[in-house]
Amino acid sequence: MQVIGPVTGGTHGWAFGGPVVDLEGLGYRQNEYFVQGEAARFAPADGSDLTRDGRWSVEPVESAPYATRMVVVRPVDSGAFNGTVLVLWNNVSAGYENFGGGDSPEVFEGGYAVAAVSAQRVGVHGTGDNPQGLRAWDPERYGSLDVPSDDYSFDIFSQAARSVGPGRPGHGADPMGGLPVRRLVAMGASQSAARLATYFNAIQPDTGLFDAFMLLMYFGGGTPLEVGDAVMTVNEAASDPGRPHIAEGTNVLRGDLGVPMMVVNTECEATSCYRVRQPDTDGFRYWEIAGSSHVTLQGMRSSAPRMERDFGFSMPLDDLVQVNQVSPAPVVDAALHHVQAWMTEGAAPPIQPRIDFRGDPPEIVRDEHRIALGGIRLPDVEVPIAHNSAIAQTPDLFGRLLGYHEAFPIETVRELYGTRARYLERFTESARSAEAASVLLPRDVDTLIAGAEANCPL
Repeated sequence: MQVIGPVTGGTHGWAFGGPVVDLEGLGYRQNEYFVQGEAARFAPADGSDLTRDGRWSVEPVESAPYATRMVVVRPVDSGAFNGTVLVLWNNVSAGYENFGGGDSPEVFEGGYAVAAVSAQRVGVHGTGDNPQGLRAWDPERYGSLDVPSDDYSFDIFSQAARSVGPGRPGHGADPMGGLPVRRLVAMGASQSAARLATYFNAIQPDTGLFDAFMLLMYFGGGTPLEVGDAVMTVNEAASDPGRPHIAEGTNVLRGDLGVPMMVVNTECEATSCYRVRQPDTDGFRYWEIAGSSHVTLQGMRSSAPRMERDFGFSMPLDDLVQVNQVSPAPVVDAALHHVQAWMTEGAAPPIQPRIDFRGDPPEIVRDEHRIALGGIRLPDVEVPIAHNSAIAQTPDLFGRLLGYHEAFPIETVRELYGTRARYLERFTESARSAEAASVLLPRDVDTLIAGAEANCPL
């Protein structure tokens, strides 16, 4: 493996998909590197299969050359670095790369470094008649990159992680700029979470590379090891059932590796994971956020500046008022905060209640406002002025991911709370309770309360 960089130049002059925040003002810097070499692909070992128990045994069967990129965001001052690198599996479900989770307040205030890895073919090559991969977006900068198949993605991810880890080579380009790295956390959302589930069950037992895993919006199944030339994007998975798709409720996450596994799901993924629910243990935590969905309006707003910078436009959001509006982001930040303590102090995150299910087939139990019962209950769910859920409003895949939001009539809000002061009092109490339960960090409580003050219709 060879690391080349920092990479500069190109038609656009910047790295695709990077954070849009003021990194310099936060004491951070961003550099892009190319990582290249020979990567192996894997298959189940003789006599084994990818069974429900997650105890998967694999072996390398072939290797091929690859060249990809990695964007590293790190503290400038070594004294501000907490020793942990979040190694992100960039999500490619949209047909282009989304880092997902590398620019939150917890990352910068907590002193983490981030390495966002382009492990999959779609991210580099794109797909379809209008490819949006790196090579098409900036041929001058990225034209030399090549990921031969997603089959090689697991080893590509391992090699990129080694280049930023505690045992990285002491010669050549150092993406970490000499920072004393002590821990690596593998992190990914949605399709990337599914790929990391396979990595955890099949690859981590042999590499032992990562000190913890964080799966976000995980549907309860690992992706196949072998897909050949096939690629997966949301559009193609929705239109062609023969293409690879995210497995749902097919396997548990093994519990014998001795490294923390943290899963944070919304209501949307909870139904899929119900079939493979597993108990919380010393090494496993599973959180479910009631009322939230796979895609939220806040998440779409946060991605708009990147879309505007990289593509020159963003999706108009004014017409999307029915998209779910309970953001999982503050809970994800709280979970990351706990994972750091889990690794450094041995303090596992608190066990949280799970969303209530009933019936056969099991369905989420809901109150008179159709709001889910159980689970982590943020104040917008516990003290609602609107219905928020993962209930699909259309039968297609996109309808399922977007969930639902519908403001209560003002008469309902008055019946529930009477006065503005009473509503804000109850909202504040709920936010403080969520903080006490350790699913909100103190800095996010005031932000949520300010939002309630601005949005209260009374």
